[in-house]
Amino acid sequence: MTAKFTHLIKLSVGTESVDDLTDWQAMSGQRWGDGLPRHVTRMWPKREAEVLDGGSIYWVIKGFIQARQRVLRLDEVMGEDGVRRCAIVLNPEVVRVEATPKRPFQGWRYLKPEDAPRDLSGTRASEEPLPADLQAALAELGVL
Repeated sequence: MTAKFTHLIKLSVGTESVDDLTDWQAMSGQRWGDGLPRHVTRMWPKREAEVLDGGSIYWVIKGFIQARQRVLRLDEVMGEDGVRRCAIVLNPEVVRVEATPKRPFQGWRYLKPEDAPRDLSGTRASEEPLPADLQAALAELGVL
């Protein structure tokens, strides 16, 4: 049976770690008043219903998918230039996932549920991540 939801995947540009992502979101979430983190993008997902039916946004940090956040809703926001944009409203809980290599890309993309990395379980979620160069080497060997 195929899942009826889909995920988004996005590069977290300028972020060095999952902790950097959560720190940045904590600061920027205060601007919105409700404390929920958002990612504002030019493009509105055409598959909105599928994303909102259980989808998450998976964050690529330093060349690896490392974390995800549940998408709560999509809000329309107007830029200072008068252009309509999409604010992807996220659950503040950041879930670490198995580090999975991902090449750079622009914007966001859809990610099929069957292609999404698994969440790290229990104690593994609190482990310090391996350095990026070691993760890359292990991924090349097929260990990660």
